[in-house]
Amino acid sequence: MSLGRLHLITDTRPGRDPLAVLRAALPVAGAELVVQVRVEDDATDREAYELACRVTEACRPYGARCLVNDRLHVALAVDAAGGHVGADDLPVAAARRVLGPDAVLGATAREPVRARAVVDAGATYLGVGPCHVTTTKVGLPDPIGPDGVRAVAEAVSVPVIAIGGVTAAGVPALRAAGAYGVAVVGALSLAADPGQATAELMRALTR
Repeated sequence: MSLGRLHLITDTRPGRDPLAVLRAALPVAGAELVVQVRVEDDATDREAYELACRVTEACRPYGARCLVNDRLHVALAVDAAGGHVGADDLPVAAARRVLGPDAVLGATAREPVRARAVVDAGATYLGVGPCHVTTTKVGLPDPIGPDGVRAVAEAVSVPVIAIGGVTAAGVPALRAAGAYGVAVVGALSLAADPGQATAELMRALTR
């Protein structure tokens, strides 16, 4: 499976403009970009659908993939490349039945036992973290650092995408630990120049 190394998770918190960030990142990262459409818990399905439609349309000319986090019916409705499920979402085996055999399906894991279990259940890549402290999402467990990423990467054969407080400066250590790529929110949504920030992340990922 070909999977982009830079995953951009949409930041739909008040005051953020996920589509503007996406428009800046796409020309720089191209097909190496995977966009995970994540909306706030109180967002309606209609809001999630409309955002996912616009993301999918924007990605298409660049060969970038769009995934939808949590709301797999929205992923199907917009013909996204697949979805991503966290620990409190549908079990991976059920998500695989919903999306079908060929879709990209990411799952969240932070230690080897769960990592192997969700891969066996049908996950095609893993989101592993949080690697570092992050303020993007509340209620997260303690950071696992590059050593935690390494433990998971050595336990599975699918791509490991490191997430949580990721910066361009931190990418080399994560790649050395076995991460295939990284997922970011604030590193792009809070950047003064998201295009330049994307370029820095891409340089770090492809060194």
